[in-house]
Amino acid sequence: MKTLREVKVGETVKVTKLTGEGAVKRRIMDMGITKGTEIYVRKVAPLGDPVEITVRGYELSLRKADASIIEVE
Repeated sequence: MKTLREVKVGETVKVTKLTGEGAVKRRIMDMGITKGTEIYVRKVAPLGDPVEITVRGYELSLRKADASIIEVE
């Protein structure tokens, strides 16, 4: 399974699973990233962190650590 961290700029993917625990998982879900949600990867910073995505019609920046717990297809 690949994670959001591995997705290339310009790709649209669908969330299949959140693998995090506790507060981190809750925070990701509160941002609107839940199972079945489509995510478009807009940009990646020059050093790879953070990743800018579009989810549910708004832009969001995620750290690589947070993106690595989001499994996508």
